[in-house]
Amino acid sequence: MNYTELDVWKYTRELVKLVYLLTQSFPKEEMYGLTNQIRRSVVSIPSNIAEGIGRQSNKETIHFLYIAKGSLQEVETQLYVSFDLGYLKNEDLESILDKVTSCKKIVNGFINYYKKL
Repeated sequence: MNYTELDVWKYTRELVKLVYLLTQSFPKEEMYGLTNQIRRSVVSIPSNIAEGIGRQSNKETIHFLYIAKGSLQEVETQLYVSFDLGYLKNEDLESILDKVTSCKKIVNGFINYYKKL
């Protein structure tokens, strides 16, 4: 299976783009702080999906899918912190959290699919 054809991978890449666009407006003093951290966390989501697909067993694949799921929760937390610090408007937070929730659902679905194999 080629990971680049997976909807879960494509969908989480869309989240990466959205987070990068949102964080462009963060204060410059956050470049090596919150901005860097949230970007690293969001990039790790599709990266871990890709790495998991490249593994030799379903058990290993599931392990990396769980890491991707954990990174989603990290991103969610960092988005809330960004809002708390006044870096995101409420409507931006709600919009991006909708995408995070959708990503969680599709990653969970993919984990459940692999558990049945």
